[in-house]
Formats: sequence, structure tokens, C-alpha cells
Amino acid sequence: MKNSLLSTLRNKETSCELFRQTAHQLGSIMASESDSFLSKKKSSIETPLAKTEVENIETSPTLVPILRSGTALLPSFLFFYPKAPIGFIGIRREEKTAKPLLYYTNLPIIHKESLIFLLDPMLATGQSASLAIDLLKEQGALEKNIVLFSILAANIGFQFIQQKHPSIRTSIVHIDPDLNSDKWIVPGLGDFGDRYFKT
Repeated sequence: MKNSLLSTLRNKETSCELFRQTAHQLGSIMASESDSFLSKKKSSIETPLAKTEVENIETSPTLVPILRSGTALLPSFLFFYPKAPIGFIGIRREEKTAKPLLYYTNLPIIHKESLIFLLDPMLATGQSASLAIDLLKEQGALEKNIVLFSILAANIGFQFIQQKHPSIRTSIVHIDPDLNSDKWIVPGLGDFGDRYFKT
């Protein structure tokens, strides 16, 4: 299912409406699989017929989308974690150098025990995500407690994150082989934000 949805996102003929719908569907699958990163507590309950053992999530993660594209994944994760604290990190890419520029930060209180779900649909060079990770660590997060969720990553960006942040965990739908000379993921899907927000 994820590969089929990704194919729709890649297609340049996909309308904005369908792109948004597909992004939400794919985000919902990613969010539903994210409980593998959460600690769970076993307990016993009574069903109408018998006593049984169940597992419950102990705490909600803190959701941190990287503006602006990361907000496309936020509704899907909020559906599964309605009590989650939410923070925002605004980073834009300087087009000539492809360097990340931080322009906005608004984060909830972060403790070393906090589990952070960092939402960034596209991981190209990895520098924007790396900047966000550094910022979260400065606020008290432990690297091992940060999980990066992306739809697409370039292999070079993925390797960069692994080398610079060896303890971070990732959930990436697909890793593409390369970047072009303009630092766009190839084959990629174009500019996720422009296609989602119709700009």
C-alpha cells in the first residue's frame, strides 16, 4: 500500500487535491506504525466474557513538524496521539547554497525522557533535519529519543543523518538513490510543499 501511495505522489500529473489526500493516507499508515517506537505497559482488563492481558501506550510522543511541509503529516499523527504536545521548527533552504536557515521555533517543555517524533516529509541533504535535531538536543532531548519520520529520503541525506546523529531512529517510506545538481531528490516527487499547498 505504501508503495502504491508513493507512486501517486511521484506522478507529476497528480492533482493537488489527490496529492493532499494521498499524503494524508500515507501519513496515517506511518502514524499507525509509529507505536513500535513507544514503550508499552501490560495490564489486565475484564471483557464481557473473561479476564485478559492487554498492552497500553504509557506516554504520548511530542510531535514536532518542520515547517512548512511537516505540517502535512501532523493531522495523521494527531489522530493517533490526540493528547500529544506539539512544537514547531521553521527552517527554509537557501536556494543558492542549499543551506538550512532557521527562522522560527516554538517548542513545548522537553525533558530527557521526552520521546520526539520529528516530522519532515522530504530528507534531501539532511541538513535541515540535522539542524532541527541539534535544536531539540539543545532544549533537553536525548538523541536516542528522537524519531525522524520522512516519506522520501536521498541516500546521501540519510547517510548524513546516520553519521552525524548515530543514535537517532528513523522511519522512512523510501530512500531514493541520488540528488541532482540543485540538491533535489531524484527521482523524487518534486517540491512536496509546493505541490501540497498549491504554491
